[in-house]
Amino acid sequence: MKPRVLFRLSLILASLAQSLASTASQPNIVIFYADDLGWGELGCQGFTKDIPTPHIDSLAKNGLRFTNGYVAATYCSPSRAGLLTGRYPTRFGHEFNSVANAVGLRSDQTTLATRLKALGYATAAVGKWHLGSQPENRPTRRGFDEFYGTLNNTPFFRPTGFIDSRLSNDVQAVTDPDFYTTDAYAERAVDWIGKNKDKPWFLYLPFNAQHAPLQAPKKYLERFPKITDEKRQLFAAMMAGMDDAIGRVMGSIRELGLEENTLVLFIADNGGPTASTTSKNGPLRGFKMTTFEGGPRVPYIAQWKGKIPAGKTYDLPVMNLDVLPTAIAAAGGKPEASWQLDGVDLMPYLTGANTARPHQTLYWRFGPQWAIRDGDMKLVVSKGGSGRPELYNLATDIGESKDLAAGQPEKVKELQAMWDKWSAEQAPPSAPDSGPAKGTGKKKGKKKAGKAGP
Repeated sequence: MKPRVLFRLSLILASLAQSLASTASQPNIVIFYADDLGWGELGCQGFTKDIPTPHIDSLAKNGLRFTNGYVAATYCSPSRAGLLTGRYPTRFGHEFNSVANAVGLRSDQTTLATRLKALGYATAAVGKWHLGSQPENRPTRRGFDEFYGTLNNTPFFRPTGFIDSRLSNDVQAVTDPDFYTTDAYAERAVDWIGKNKDKPWFLYLPFNAQHAPLQAPKKYLERFPKITDEKRQLFAAMMAGMDDAIGRVMGSIRELGLEENTLVLFIADNGGPTASTTSKNGPLRGFKMTTFEGGPRVPYIAQWKGKIPAGKTYDLPVMNLDVLPTAIAAAGGKPEASWQLDGVDLMPYLTGANTARPHQTLYWRFGPQWAIRDGDMKLVVSKGGSGRPELYNLATDIGESKDLAAGQPEKVKELQAMWDKWSAEQAPPSAPDSGPAKGTGKKKGKKKAGKAGP
């Protein structure tokens, strides 16, 4: 063989070896995103004991539980927009659920899936999308190789707006009366991981549990004979189904020998709407669709064996916006300034390499409701409050029960000015709010809790 040919061959082999080495070092990434799960639920949170969640709790045991974990919006679609872009959703007009129906996730916003694909990842979304049902906004057009789930909110049995992209990117009717979304999502996730086990992969699994309507199969309901409240029993059964689903996915990851090289995140999309579903927010004031702590503070867990300390808590505030830069950095990429991210790479903070606060200041805007947290001080205007800015020290008053505004007018003025400046930088809503009655998490008028399935 000629020397020139040998030289070229050696370069090709060296490049291939480098590529394989890079791929081997890239972690798999899975995000479990629960829907309408209150901060006070889960065994590992330590507030409620009536619903065992052993598989979710194991993530906290083998990783970190964030006691001050937040999302950038207090309900479904904007929360997802923030998670997948790493930016405050209000920056690009995604302030209300109505935006998903009207225009979807704006085309100039790049998702985590798209960014990971550029780094060689296989990508899949399995579950509830809620970022636009328009063909150009469906998951397979926004960076995901595969989508199996629903475009919006849905019943759990025979879901509506359902797509299996292996068959078509069009909506398909689900006719099987035994089809239950939570179980089906676990089955598809396990299958997809098995098909992609030899390459780095990103699985986004946004459950529609624990969102209304409250529906669950008898096999889960039968685990809670002592819960006599119909709503709470259905909620418990749904939670058992979600916990089992996470257990199935994590079991598959372990069986394939992938757990040591998989970054796992469990986050809820917003606080619980207690009145409509019984989801509990523990000692927090407020609910889904409010800017008191019960709206944006959520269960938040990260596991990455050998990389993230196990069995501990992290008490400084973090946000779902941090997921994108953390995942990109872990995958060997570099978040660019041009991306204009609001999140940060959490790994240096979680390992102790950086002991500062990941975020000095966090902001929220939801129509007339808003909040700013600077350090431990929070200024908030929320449904259920006085209608004027209220000031709380979250280090000593997690339940926002002692309004300090009258005694600290200068702090109120300072935080109001900071929030005003931030709000002026945000885009106007891409569509006006047309959702449920604000702050209740339920539509006006009475609605039945739901029913058991097969």
